[in-house]
Amino acid sequence: MEINSFINYDVPPVSPDDTVRQVQQLFFELTNTHLPVVSDGHLVGNISEEDMAGFDLDKKVSDYHYALDVFFVNENTNWLEVLEAFAKNNANIMPVLSKEGKYLGYYELTDVMGLFRETPFFNEPGGILIVEKGSADFTFSEISQIVESDNGKLLGAFISRNEGDLTQITLKVGNTGLNSIMQSFRRYGYNIILGHEDDIYMENLKERSNYLRKFLNI
Repeated sequence: MEINSFINYDVPPVSPDDTVRQVQQLFFELTNTHLPVVSDGHLVGNISEEDMAGFDLDKKVSDYHYALDVFFVNENTNWLEVLEAFAKNNANIMPVLSKEGKYLGYYELTDVMGLFRETPFFNEPGGILIVEKGSADFTFSEISQIVESDNGKLLGAFISRNEGDLTQITLKVGNTGLNSIMQSFRRYGYNIILGHEDDIYMENLKERSNYLRKFLNI
């Protein structure tokens, strides 16, 4: 899945020399939660519309360097990690950097969500399984091995909750029933949070995805 084709260049990045008033006008015209701040082709950070509420309109962005949020993905970051970065930073725009650290453009959350909906996770039949384990005690390679050892086919997996020392992983599994796979996960020390053989969970997930996309397009 080629996510690089979704790199967007429509909105030019903010300069540290721009005034807060100029940036505020940009936010007024857009629906972005953040805007990238770039100097000499390098990302300085991301300015948040919410943080700007208390800024002096006549000061420059550089005067508030301490308030910039530093987050980004690299051009070779896979789409699932990009989606995770959006969630972690509560943003709907994600700067993309080259291997050399140069600013290339940005991803929009609506585009990545659309990409997510085209994956086998949504489109192929299978069961949904949510497992939980200590954040330092699981690997995706182990999860894949457990599913495949029971002749299952792992159609997709993502971290759906990360709270304290525990992480929940949502899986879409095809080719087989979930009962034996759930037993295998228990033997490896995973807690089973949810296991559905039918499509009810998927329909709910699709409805929420549709709602989110409509909300972001308002």
